[in-house]
Amino acid sequence: MSNPPSSPTQPLSRDRILHTALHLVDNGGIAALSMRKLAEALGVKAMSLYNHVANKDDILDGIIDRVIGEIDLPPRDTDWQTAMRHRACSAHRVLMRHPWAASEIMARVNVGPAMLRYIDATLGCLRAAGFSFELADQAWNAIDSHIYGFTLQALNFPFEAADYATAAEQYLAMIPPEQYPHMNALTHQVIAGQYDGIHSFEFGLDLILQGLETLRQTAP
Repeated sequence: MSNPPSSPTQPLSRDRILHTALHLVDNGGIAALSMRKLAEALGVKAMSLYNHVANKDDILDGIIDRVIGEIDLPPRDTDWQTAMRHRACSAHRVLMRHPWAASEIMARVNVGPAMLRYIDATLGCLRAAGFSFELADQAWNAIDSHIYGFTLQALNFPFEAADYATAAEQYLAMIPPEQYPHMNALTHQVIAGQYDGIHSFEFGLDLILQGLETLRQTAP
């Protein structure tokens, strides 16, 4: 979560507005953001915000870019798979820290400086590894699809990891072995503690990176 709003005694600025807006959204979701609520949190009149931001969409673009700015760029001093793994894991952690952000990033055109720097560094990492521009573009989008999809699934998963075995036991009667033999067997493994049933972010990431490495080696 973001830090608490800045002191009302500080002069109003775009930076202070975005800092406070990010705090509001992190703690209350997108519904918590309005010009009126933001002005109240800042201790100013709503009209004074328009001296620094155009509208609510401008604020959303600004706080999204701040979130993107928290994600580590792929490091330059290592191989491309390690660099992209570092970037992906950092992105997943940041998006879990800002639960509203993944869906908003996917729904908007993001051209802020942090996003442009993030994409350019990613393309640069892949190009340096020998990917063509086309394959590099396909590669980072495939990785990001995994990041956003897995993050949204994790944020909306109906059970806590610690309660998964208990939940599996509760739903066991709905998957009788004569109708669903494989699901029933898997559920018994979860109940018995042989397998926790919790999906791994890096498992899917490994598959993507390995597949991309094959493409990198075989592409003309």
